[in-house]
Formats: sequence, C-alpha cells, structure tokens
Amino acid sequence: MKKLINISFIYFILAMISGVFYREFTKFFNFTDKTTLSFTHSHLLTLGTVLFLILSLFSINTDLLSHKKFKTFLRFYNISLPFMIIMMIIRGVIQVLNVNISSGANAAISGMAGIAHMLMLVSFIILFVILKNTNVDRNNKQ
Repeated sequence: MKKLINISFIYFILAMISGVFYREFTKFFNFTDKTTLSFTHSHLLTLGTVLFLILSLFSINTDLLSHKKFKTFLRFYNISLPFMIIMMIIRGVIQVLNVNISSGANAAISGMAGIAHMLMLVSFIILFVILKNTNVDRNNKQ
C-alpha cells in the first residue's frame, strides 16, 4: 500500500509542476488559444494521483498487491502514462510556439501518442483482469 501511495504522490507532484508549466509557459508567450498542455495537469491528477490512491485503498482489504500480474500492470502503466504525458507536452509546446513542422513529424508525434494510448489500454486490461480475480478479505470488516 505504501508503494502505491508513493507512486500517487509522485504523480501529484508532476501534476502540480505541469499545471504551473502550462500557466507560465503560455503566459510568457502570450498564448490564449487552446493547447494540449492544458490537459497534462488533469491527466496526471486523475490517471496518476487519483487512480493510485483508489488502488491503495482497495488494497487494504484485498490481495491486490500479491497478485502475480500486478507488477506487470505497474510496469506497463508507469511507462505508458509518462510516455503519453511527454507526447502531450511536445504537442503543446509546438502549439504554443506556433512551430511549423513537417507532415512527417506531425504524424510521428501522433503515432507516438497513439502507441502510448495503446500501452495504456493494455495496462488497464491487465488491471481489470487483476481486479476481477482479486479476493476480498471478508473477515476484516470494520
């Protein structure tokens, strides 16, 4: 449980940093349009902080942490979420700086973001399989 809370805290810190970066970066360049940077904060808060807080609470009365596939989930998830956020930051910085990139570079960024989303899909499927097979400790009622 402590490991999950630590992961949640790391994502919380990254969410706060991304929020400040978005605000200050767009303010510095007087950018007022929509940008992908605005979504990094909320993605890190919900998909990082909140998810791992919920999992840590869920692990109190279950065998979630001892499930043989849980480490696989952690690896996939903690690769895919930062990967996705990095691609969002790259896309957002390009939008704010109004950089003209080639269609190949644009496709590469979209492709990498797509790969990150597919990895996220795999990690969520693994998580749902784990949750479906998790045993609840019914003797520990409070």
